[in-house]
Amino acid sequence: MDIPPSSYHDSLEELWDGEEEPEEIEAVMKVVPSVYHQYMDVFSNVKAEKIPPHRTCDHHIKLEGSVPPVEVIYSLSNQESDTLRAYISENVEKVFIRPSSSPTGAPVLFIKKKDGGLHFSLTSFLKKDSRVPLNEEALRHFHQLKEEFTIAPILSHFYPSLPTIVVTDASAYALGAVLSHISDKGKHLIAFDSHKLLPVELTYEIHDKELLGIVWALKRWRAFLLSLSSSFEVLTKSFLTSVFYVTKDSHLPSSPLG
Repeated sequence: MDIPPSSYHDSLEELWDGEEEPEEIEAVMKVVPSVYHQYMDVFSNVKAEKIPPHRTCDHHIKLEGSVPPVEVIYSLSNQESDTLRAYISENVEKVFIRPSSSPTGAPVLFIKKKDGGLHFSLTSFLKKDSRVPLNEEALRHFHQLKEEFTIAPILSHFYPSLPTIVVTDASAYALGAVLSHISDKGKHLIAFDSHKLLPVELTYEIHDKELLGIVWALKRWRAFLLSLSSSFEVLTKSFLTSVFYVTKDSHLPSSPLG
């Protein structure tokens, strides 16, 4: 498409209605290719703060039968709340946004500025030809992040060939268990879980609760443990074994064992 030569030097003030300072006009012209100078009105910073005139119709997208997901609301700090209120007030005043008719809202995420302030999620990387600065500091953080994904307490993938350990514990009201791999770097967390004791289970002796914790954990991670290429270890309270053998009437009701 051929675009005729621009006559912006004669009509620039008319295009921008004289609302821009000459310095601002020159600054914008330096970053806008000359072939588009006849359309300089669309690059006006002043006009960018205003909405276009109302058209003959309003456009709506209505999805019949669709219900937006409802999740727990993110809590905001005082600084985040103030930043959000200022953003909403500014854009409502410009009529860029209006009160939503949606029964739910989207979460708002903030990014810390160098000066300690806040701004909304990154948008600069959405621009054409944007580059991520890979300087020494950025690379150091990148490698540190990779390292964190390979050590505890970050959840690790399950590998049937690695040594595996199940750690269980019981309190008066609940059970807890952790499934981990063992490597030369230490323990790697695979999964963890807890179980609130049922009314009948609350009546068990403490050593029976400890045994129940082992049975519950083995059932919980049955698929993992049966897939192992070798045996696995179970760790629990150190006194459990001695109590189990010396207490004559120690028993675990058959129902939890299944």
